[in-house]
This record gives sequence, C-alpha cells and structure tokens, in this order.
Amino acid sequence: MIVEAAELPLARRRLRWRARRGLLENDLILSRFFASHGDDLTADEMVAVESLLDLPENELLDVLLARAELRDAIDIPDVRAVLQRLRAA
Repeated sequence: MIVEAAELPLARRRLRWRARRGLLENDLILSRFFASHGDDLTADEMVAVESLLDLPENELLDVLLARAELRDAIDIPDVRAVLQRLRAA
C-alpha cells in the first residue's frame, strides 16, 4: 500500500474498518489499538497492520496474546514493532 500524505486519513479509516474481526478477542484488542494509535499510524505501520490482518483469526489471536511468534514472510521489523504496540494496547 503506497499512500500519499493527503490520503492517509482515509486509508487509516479504511484500515480501521478492515480490522473488524469475527473473533471477539481480536476485535477488542484491535479496537483498543486503533482507539489509541489509529490516527497516528504511518503508511509503513499500516502495511504492517495489514500483514497481521491477513493471518487467520486463531493464528492472529495467538500472535496477539504472545502464545505464538511471527513466522515466515511477516517476521520483519515493521510488523514486530506494530505487534509490540498491539500487545501493549
């Protein structure tokens, strides 16, 4: 996702909408994160959040609760940094 600075607010709102989850626990964690950090996310951070949102629901929950660690292609510094913020939210 490449977003121009003027498009960031709309992209953040779309990402917040996409973050709505079917699993209540994920939804609660992501809602708190967006309430605290949603308006300040950079384009790179939004890409990292999207990478996490691509995970299946149960795998995402395990990662958010630190029952599992990131693996494969999403185990990169940007995603790890956002994951730390999500876990703290």
